[in-house]
Amino acid sequence: MNLTQLGVAELRRQLQRRAVTSAAVADALIARTQAHAGLGGYVAFDPEALRAQARAADARIAAGEDLPLLGVPVALKDNIDAAGLPSAAGTGALQGLHPARDAEVVRRLRAAGALIAGKANMHELAFGITNNNQVTGAARNPWDPTRIPGGSSGGCGVVVAAGLVPAAIGTDTGGSVRVPAALCGVVGLRPTVGRVSGQGIAPISTTRDTAGPIARSVEDCALLDSVLAGGDAGPPGAVSLAGVRLGLARAPFWEDLEGGVREVAEAAIERLRAAGAQIVDVSLPGVFELDAAAGFPIALYEFVRDMSAYLRDAERGIDFRRLVEGIGSPDVAAIARPLLGEGAVPEAAYQEALQVRRKLQALYAETFAASGVQALLMPTTPLTAAPVGHDETVLLNGRPCPTFPTFIRNTDPGSNAGIPGISLPAGLAAGLPVGLGLDGPAGSDRRLLALAAAIESVLPAVHSAPWQR
Repeated sequence: MNLTQLGVAELRRQLQRRAVTSAAVADALIARTQAHAGLGGYVAFDPEALRAQARAADARIAAGEDLPLLGVPVALKDNIDAAGLPSAAGTGALQGLHPARDAEVVRRLRAAGALIAGKANMHELAFGITNNNQVTGAARNPWDPTRIPGGSSGGCGVVVAAGLVPAAIGTDTGGSVRVPAALCGVVGLRPTVGRVSGQGIAPISTTRDTAGPIARSVEDCALLDSVLAGGDAGPPGAVSLAGVRLGLARAPFWEDLEGGVREVAEAAIERLRAAGAQIVDVSLPGVFELDAAAGFPIALYEFVRDMSAYLRDAERGIDFRRLVEGIGSPDVAAIARPLLGEGAVPEAAYQEALQVRRKLQALYAETFAASGVQALLMPTTPLTAAPVGHDETVLLNGRPCPTFPTFIRNTDPGSNAGIPGISLPAGLAAGLPVGLGLDGPAGSDRRLLALAAAIESVLPAVHSAPWQR
C-alpha cells in the first residue's frame, strides 16, 4: 500500500480498520514532501509537529474515538489562520507573524480530528492565478515543474497532486480553488458563498470569497465540505446520470478554447451522453459583460474595507497601508497600490456594481429555473497550464492574452454570482490536465457534489503521472 496515494475517505477507512497508522502516513508524507521540496508547494512545514499530531491521533483511535477526519493530514492555504503556524497570505508584511487563534474552518477541522500538515504557497494576497510569488517563490505544477499550478490556491493544488498530503483547504474568489484543481488534475470545490465561515481568513471580498477543499476525489471533497459547513450537511447521496439535464452555454463558455482542451471537454460530454445524461443548450446573454461590470469594483472596494477589518480583528500587528507597501510581486502591487490613493473605488461605483451583481445572480437563477438543468458544464479553464513566468500575458490559440482574466474567464461569473462550482479532472491534453467545471444553483452544494461524483465515475482517470515523479 502506497500511503501517499490514499485520499481522505480511503485513509480514514484504513485508519478505522487499524490497517495503517496515522504516524506511518505522516512519515511517508514527510519523506515525499522533503523529496519534492523543489515544487514549492509548502511555505511552512514542520515534520516533528506533524509527527506529534499523528501520534496523538493514533492514541485517540486506539482508545476507540471516532471522528470524521481523525488522523487525516490536511494542508491550509497561507491566508487561513492557524494557531502555532505562520499565516502570511503570501505577502511580505505578514512574513513571520503568527495569528493569535484559529480560523473557524481550522477549528472545525481540528474538532473533526484532522492534522494540520502545514501552510501551502499561494499567489500573493490571493490576487492572481500563476502562483509565481516573488515573496515566497513560485509553486510548480507536479505534471511539469516548468509550468504554473494555477492560483491563487496554487500550493494547495501542488501538495495534493504531488502526493504530499491527501487534501488541502484553499480559498476561491474568482476561481482560486477550481483553477489549480483543473491545472493540477485534482478536484476542487467552491461552496455557495456564506455556507462556509470566513472568520480568520485574510480576505479579498466577503461578497465573493469562500474557503473550499482541494482533494483527489469528489468523495473526499464531500467529506471535507460536511466538516467545513458545520458537520450537519449529511451525505450527498447517489445520483444516476440517466435523464439528468445538464446545460451547455456554448456562447460564451465554450468559445476560443485551446485545441486540446476542447477535444478533452467534448469527449467528456460524449461520455455523459453515453451514460444517459440529457445535454441541452442554454443561454446566458450578457453574462461576461455583467461579470466584468460587477467583479473588480466589488473586489477592490471590499479588499480595502475587509482586509483592514481582518488585520485589526485578527490582531496581525500591521495596518492596510503597511500591508500594501510590503507587496513584493509586481502584478499584485499594480492592482493594490493604487487603492491607497486616487485608484480607490468610490462608494457610488461599488453600490452600482452590487446592483449589477444582483442582475447576474438573477440571470443564473432564471436560467436554471427555465431550462431545468441541474448544472452548467464548461471547461474550467480555456487552456492548460502556462509556463512559469508568463504573469502578464499567455498565448491562447496563437494570440497573446492577459493571463489573469484568461484563466478565470469561465470560473469568475459563477464566483461573482456566489453559486457553487466544482472542477473535475477530465483528461490530458499534451500531457497536461484539463478540468471540467460544473456550476450549480445557489445552495445546491450537496446535490452538486452527488452529481459530480456520478460524472467523475464516467471520466477517465488522470491521477497517475505525478506519483511516478
